Amino acid sequence: MSVTFQNFAADVSFDDLPSDLVHLLRRSLLDTMGVAAIGASTQMAASARRGAEAMFGVGTSGAARILMNGALVSPAGAAMAGGFTVDSIDAHDGTTPNKGHAGSAVFPGVFAVADSLRRSGQSINGRDLAVWLAIAYEVSYRTGQVQHATCPDYHTSGSWTAVGVAVAAARMLGLSPTQIREAAGIAEYHGPRSQMMRCIDHPTNVRDGVGWGAPTGVTATYLARDGFTGAPALTCEGEEAAPYWDGLGQNWLTLAHTHYKQYPCCRWAHASMDAAKELMDENALSHDDVAQAKIRTFHYATRLAGHEPKTLDELAYSIAFPVAAIIVRGQMGPDELTPETLCDPDILRVSHATELIDDPELTERSVAQRWAQVSLVLKDGRRLDAPERTPRGDLDAPLSDQEIGAKFHLLANKHLGTPRAERLEELCFGFADLDAAGVDELFELCLTPINAPTA
Repeated sequence: MSVTFQNFAADVSFDDLPSDLVHLLRRSLLDTMGVAAIGASTQMAASARRGAEAMFGVGTSGAARILMNGALVSPAGAAMAGGFTVDSIDAHDGTTPNKGHAGSAVFPGVFAVADSLRRSGQSINGRDLAVWLAIAYEVSYRTGQVQHATCPDYHTSGSWTAVGVAVAAARMLGLSPTQIREAAGIAEYHGPRSQMMRCIDHPTNVRDGVGWGAPTGVTATYLARDGFTGAPALTCEGEEAAPYWDGLGQNWLTLAHTHYKQYPCCRWAHASMDAAKELMDENALSHDDVAQAKIRTFHYATRLAGHEPKTLDELAYSIAFPVAAIIVRGQMGPDELTPETLCDPDILRVSHATELIDDPELTERSVAQRWAQVSLVLKDGRRLDAPERTPRGDLDAPLSDQEIGAKFHLLANKHLGTPRAERLEELCFGFADLDAAGVDELFELCLTPINAPTA
């Protein structure tokens, strides 16, 4: 290990960040705020906000506002409610090797602490924000890879993002390397080792664990600041962890492993959705032409059964139903995230006619990327086979800045209004260049209620 994680977090500067990493953070900020905007309208976000107000009131750590809501709570409360808000719509960025998501915890956690600092009089500029986000992402990614390599169960993103949020928050509070190490250990120890496949098999609001991972990281930092101990974090140091921390600060896993979603549902379904859309479009088909869909894919994806989801949580963790929505409507977007969609007879017909095939070879290949192959059997007897593929949004088939922007507006405009959304897009793509006044404006746009005017 060329540098310890605690020294990296204490010493890294904006000038150490590659320009393409800063650009990635711009994309992720915009992408996540679009998800937060629509997420703030959900029952899940409302429940989390009420819970934060009930349990995490403003204390001596200062006040912080909840993403896209504005309610004043503690930094831990804002991180919790913000994490659940983003996680309520499964459209945020992700990382394939970690089988999860960092941004859904990183932005709520970092923004909660930053808003508290701002409200206490600290001046924050865009370069500061970029450094904190870079630390949170990179530490989260490396922690998660160690955890997946050393733990027998598949834990949610909240378990490893707790450590990334803690380390970034420790830098934000100006803690020493020794205190940063303690914060990481506290966060790892108390982070939610929740079972991802339990939520896949039984989808509910618990989702990907980030609603508890983000506040765990924030809480760990404030505890470490006040003398609480918890080191070592075994995912950050030790013999088993060492290979995953090699090149820290030089080889940015955030750059190598971040992907973006086209559709607001589990990414494991996206390759199948892309393939189905391609077959429908290239052959000018109507859903009335389709008798059956066959999906060969990796094992975990076949656990996303979802032929007849009863809730939006079940829809998010399904594969047959989103593929059927693509076949019937040609899209799977915010208009499909409604109770009415769950009862659409055309989508239900195709969904029930969709066969999921657990393919061992695709399972083996899907460690690095998520593979699927789709065939459509038509009512006239023809069978159309799409080639095996991975989803768009990975580095080999990236979404452009324009596509990220279009997705943001598709998700956000209804809830923010076009003028606010357009200004937020401008500030997100330029956030690293903002002075303190610009960051103040950015935070006003991100931390005030949806469908509310901003000055």
